[in-house]
Amino acid sequence: MGSSSGNNDNFLQVVLKNFDILALPLISLLYPLHASIKTIETKSRSDDQQWLTYWVLYSMITLFELTFARLIEWFPIWPYGKLILMCWLVLPQFNGAAYVYKHYIRPYYMNPPHAAQLWYIPRNKNNIFRKQDDILTAAEKYIEQHGTQEFERLITKADREARTRRNNNNYTIFDDDYMY
Repeated sequence: MGSSSGNNDNFLQVVLKNFDILALPLISLLYPLHASIKTIETKSRSDDQQWLTYWVLYSMITLFELTFARLIEWFPIWPYGKLILMCWLVLPQFNGAAYVYKHYIRPYYMNPPHAAQLWYIPRNKNNIFRKQDDILTAAEKYIEQHGTQEFERLITKADREARTRRNNNNYTIFDDDYMY
């Protein structure tokens, strides 16, 4: 009997010493996998948001760990911090992934700071572009308001300016049919 009790004590000590190693996969992979499968079968958008966001964040954390593995080795508390973070993201009492989506990811994608640099869409005093549009819709609205000839004039002017910029930068672009 004494050796059986000793084995149980040793097993318990090993489990306690390696709690983070054992708990992290359970909390960060197995439970989210189970919950995600259950979510697929429901019609609720809130759990979809929770688990889709969780997997995006999990991927970002994994990429962070892979990128900064050597740096993370210097912080012995990292596994415990990651365990706490994963609990916050996963556990339904906290819904951390949904919180991160609502407060950080959604505002960034709904009103991106870099959107203004992607396209130049001329705006006039009437503000015909009241909602976010893609470039094709913007072109169609411009044509409706100003006409086809004005749109062609605008494109010709933009093309002329682009050629001038290219010529001023002193480099040549070779295209299949043209040399600029």
